[in-house]
Amino acid sequence: METRIDLMQNAFGAKLAKRLYAVHALIQQTALPHPTQNLVMLRASQINGCGHCIDLHTKEAAAAGETATRLNLVAGWRHSTVFTEEEQAALALTDEATRLADASEGVSDETWARAAKYYTEDELIALVTLIAMINATNRMAVTLNQLGGSYEPGLMAAFVEN
Repeated sequence: METRIDLMQNAFGAKLAKRLYAVHALIQQTALPHPTQNLVMLRASQINGCGHCIDLHTKEAAAAGETATRLNLVAGWRHSTVFTEEEQAALALTDEATRLADASEGVSDETWARAAKYYTEDELIALVTLIAMINATNRMAVTLNQLGGSYEPGLMAAFVEN
């Protein structure tokens, strides 16, 4: 399989990628913990089967100090002991918000209440936006057949700065 369109090599695609990254940069400025942000992006990417995004977010999280044990257990977060209750709440919200088509009610009141127990309103807005943005990015990357395996930490930030 080959990449259908390389967003970074297309002028419009590059502009779009930079604007999407700007939303991510704004979310990084919130009080939502960076490790939680990394876990959420990785989890949504796993659910959506986005090899490019799994590669990118795993490597960026590792470069930021995340442990291999935690990264390896994100897919089985419900059956592991390495995530805090706050992280579990964010991962539960990620699962339900990512699997909207699979759940007749969408995000349950129980899952929302669990997240609201640990996060402020601003952090919840950041979390919901992060989940929405990574899902959009996953769908773009999968549709355009962006392949995983060759990403190097810092490449996206370097691209955006240019």
